[in-house]
Amino acid sequence: MLGSALLLVAGCGHKDRPKADLAAARVTTIGVNSYLWRASLETLSFMPLLQTDSNGGVIVTDWYANPKDPNERVKVTVSILDQDLRADALRVAASRQVQQNGTWVDAPVKAATVQKLEDIILTKARDLRRGTIAN
Repeated sequence: MLGSALLLVAGCGHKDRPKADLAAARVTTIGVNSYLWRASLETLSFMPLLQTDSNGGVIVTDWYANPKDPNERVKVTVSILDQDLRADALRVAASRQVQQNGTWVDAPVKAATVQKLEDIILTKARDLRRGTIAN
């Protein structure tokens, strides 16, 4: 009896166990992590897109001016650098311009703005992954 129980327990650690790869961090039917890609597109969906390259992991928006402040506009570039869902696999860059005397002039972007965009994308990507696990 004890011998068969030990065999049963020993069998639990065997490598033939089915692997439960529930929503792996590395999901790629495209060239980059699909959760980061989808989260980036969803986050930037209110901005006009200028370029998207799912194999290279690059999204470039066109200039976007908030209707509440038409004298300021922003352009964003998102680069997904890896196939894994990791914070260092995402890079966001932003450019900002303000209108002065009818001309668009480059202006600084607050570092917190870029960090906030990265946080939103990463949170959304993790939520997409969790949603896959739940289903």
